[in-house]
Amino acid sequence: MIRKAVIPAAGLGTRFLPATKSMPKEMLPIIDKPIIQFVVEEAINSGIEDIIIITGRGKRAIEDYFDTSPELENHLRQNEKYELLREVEEISSLADIHYIRQKEPNGLGDAVLKAEKHVGDEPFAVLLGDDIIKAERPCLAQLINLFERNNKSVIAVEPVAEEKIRDYGIIKGKEIEKSVYLVEDIIEKPSLEEAPSNLGTVGRYILTPEIFDCIKDTPPGKGNEIQLTDAIRMLLKEEDVYAYKFEGKRYDAGDKFGYVKAIIDFALERATLKEDIEGYLRERR
Repeated sequence: MIRKAVIPAAGLGTRFLPATKSMPKEMLPIIDKPIIQFVVEEAINSGIEDIIIITGRGKRAIEDYFDTSPELENHLRQNEKYELLREVEEISSLADIHYIRQKEPNGLGDAVLKAEKHVGDEPFAVLLGDDIIKAERPCLAQLINLFERNNKSVIAVEPVAEEKIRDYGIIKGKEIEKSVYLVEDIIEKPSLEEAPSNLGTVGRYILTPEIFDCIKDTPPGKGNEIQLTDAIRMLLKEEDVYAYKFEGKRYDAGDKFGYVKAIIDFALERATLKEDIEGYLRERR
């Protein structure tokens, strides 16, 4: 059973500067809900009981967001704004959330390693704090289902456009059943010529605790950072790792275009916004 999830959220958010100079990119809103709340809700809806968020300097807003806000709650109560009050109170009771600070951005692998003491010797989930995945069944729940069948690490993957391959970890794998691959190799941000396939890793993983020793033995890679992809490549020498082509739609909300797409699509799903948004988009054509 997967009980714990790690959400790395310590990056500098350079793709969204200057906004992220004083605001964590994970707190950028999709209309009126920050990106990281979608990620936390996916974890909870997948059965996760315990969440560890890896933060860094300047990320205090994340902790404040998931904490109680007595002054705001009292204000809403006194002004009889009970629907907003309910929403605000629900945020602080979503899950048991802990925070660990990564003192300096040193790569995704290093961020995951910070959670070792809290995770202990049990398998755990990793969800990147700027990936939103919309699916009938949560993407993480899909990975957990495969893990429970094999008790081996599972990586979420999706087909990647040729021009984007250099931005992803790319797997080489043997499809052993529909959408399920036995991973043979994984390469961090390869060139198009080096890429063994077009299947790129996205921000969802189920990892066995053996990954921690692999991270410790992983030298700095691309960007002079400790890459989780390189640690998984090392893990492949010790045990099987699976990849799963998940069902759902992913938004890379850490990318400007992906972020705008998420806002538009989620707005079109709201009855209070749909008609106005569709009308405005028709006017823009």
